[in-house]
Amino acid sequence: MIYVDLDQKDKQILNELQINARISNLELAEKVNLSPTPCARRVKQLEEAGIIQTHVTLLNRELLGLNLMAMIGVTMDQHTADRFEKFEEAANALPEVMECYVVTGQDSDFLIKVLVRDMRHYEEFLLKRLTKIEGVNGVHTSFVLRQPIHKHQLPI
Repeated sequence: MIYVDLDQKDKQILNELQINARISNLELAEKVNLSPTPCARRVKQLEEAGIIQTHVTLLNRELLGLNLMAMIGVTMDQHTADRFEKFEEAANALPEVMECYVVTGQDSDFLIKVLVRDMRHYEEFLLKRLTKIEGVNGVHTSFVLRQPIHKHQLPI
């Protein structure tokens, strides 16, 4: 991965867009002290460089009934690239899986973050789908009691 060196204006633009991706170009230009055309050009360059990957809308999971968050350590039966790739594809197809990490320093091979409605939904997810993925040898679940820190803004 190549590191991209950003100037102060680019960093200001990125910080403002992380706070509000729906900000108009005119408002953004005012906030970073640029005229609209150069501001729009910089945003386009940041998108083309891949620094801005996408624009998303964050939803309130609890208002949508997704009240239970779990961190699940998954152990695989074989440590092969093919086995890991197949697990990653299968996990990605499960809508409850929000994040997936390959990890070291634990008994698990993967750590996945899951959102479900309740314990019944979790049980169905675990027993009928997650543990049915070929190669899953074991799981260990920790339920999140609360999330005192929840950031989306990268420190640039």
